[in-house]
Amino acid sequence: MKYNYEYEIKYQEVDGEKRLRLFNLENYLLEVAGTVADELGFGIAALHPMGLTWILTRLSVEMYELPTHCEKVRFETWIESNVHMLSTRNFRIYAKPSEFSHQPSDEWILIGQCKSVWAVLDLEKREIVNVFNDPMFEGCVDGEVIEMARVRMTTIPEPTGVVPHKVVYSDIDYNGHCNSCRYLQAMTDAYLPDYYGKKVRLDISYSKEAMLGETLQTYYLVTEDGVQYQQKNEAGETSCSAKITVIG
Repeated sequence: MKYNYEYEIKYQEVDGEKRLRLFNLENYLLEVAGTVADELGFGIAALHPMGLTWILTRLSVEMYELPTHCEKVRFETWIESNVHMLSTRNFRIYAKPSEFSHQPSDEWILIGQCKSVWAVLDLEKREIVNVFNDPMFEGCVDGEVIEMARVRMTTIPEPTGVVPHKVVYSDIDYNGHCNSCRYLQAMTDAYLPDYYGKKVRLDISYSKEAMLGETLQTYYLVTEDGVQYQQKNEAGETSCSAKITVIG
């Protein structure tokens, strides 16, 4: 079964080009996923009393164009699979250009797609657990697959630059660790390729949660087709890796 949610892009979510920032796009995807999970009875409201929570482990997004201020955006989403310890949720992203656009329209236009992979975290042990045999998950899988080749993240041996980011109060979410979108915000603050008017792909992988007070080092490598990122904690462990690829 598929679910649809509509939003209007707010002015504080766009950048100097009046386009939705990538980390704000990710925030919408997380909001939609959480809303559906709550409606189906296995969201945060149900898991937190059990000492459990959802965490995002991997995200791949292809955007043919980015929505602008005041545009209406519709997210269509469904669960592709719940296998072993991972749940795959897919999205199609549509926009309806507003009266502020050069080409206003009443038609919904497909502007992107996304594949995301989630896991359930034991909040006390800080370990991923398998819960998908629980009856609460029965009948929730749609099964439709979105074909997106997986981009594997590699270590950056000789970065173009390194920018530190201290995890502060505004980075922490209700799970007690750095919010997923904040990693990407720190990365794009460190370096952002020019992708306006072009197709852009974002791939991001979360390896180790960052906590309040930690300092992450954002290593970035500028490539011919975009930029690759690797964030390391004070122990030298990779917390998050990402790649932004500019296509066309």
